Amino acid sequence: MRNLRTSLLILGVFSLLLGIIYPLAVTGIAQLLFPFRANGSLVHSFDNRHSTLDNSLVGSQLIGQQFSSPLYFHGRPSECGYDATHSTGLNLGPSNPQLLARVRARMDSVRTDEGLPGDAPVPADLVLASGSGLDPDISPQSALLQIGRVARTRNLNPAMVRSLVLHNTDRPFLGMFGEPRVNVLKLNLALDSISGATNVQ
Repeated sequence: MRNLRTSLLILGVFSLLLGIIYPLAVTGIAQLLFPFRANGSLVHSFDNRHSTLDNSLVGSQLIGQQFSSPLYFHGRPSECGYDATHSTGLNLGPSNPQLLARVRARMDSVRTDEGLPGDAPVPADLVLASGSGLDPDISPQSALLQIGRVARTRNLNPAMVRSLVLHNTDRPFLGMFGEPRVNVLKLNLALDSISGATNVQ
């Protein structure tokens, strides 16, 4: 009985400590120090008329979206349709004929959309899905490739759109960890802010 009481006491103490106190403490610290990240890095649209957030939730910086309109920069392909409840990649090897056919079709589509020659190189992240299917970023090369289409469709100066891409390019952490990347949602919202559009598609 003594061992049983000791075991139950230890169970109760650690249940209280690790099941209630610790999670509440971590949540409180996160909300205090990193509220934006702790709440999902949610992004709200910008009201150009009043230069304020209009509180319309348009997504998260951490979850990619499907942008199909020629008015916007396009992100990576997704095998799950950017569905965060069904995150998945494509389980096909690099020599699989189905994968090769998909990649060729996507390359042809990118070349057609961007007005490129039939043999023009295409960045890998525009034709290959990420392992999660939720990647919100593309490489600066992929963003720069789309400048001509976006500028032409919106009747903007290509130099202005290029400057916007460079301004929204995130550098490697501490200059050495990771690769330069462009968050597609943030870039498209910035694009809307200079061209007067109100909807992200």
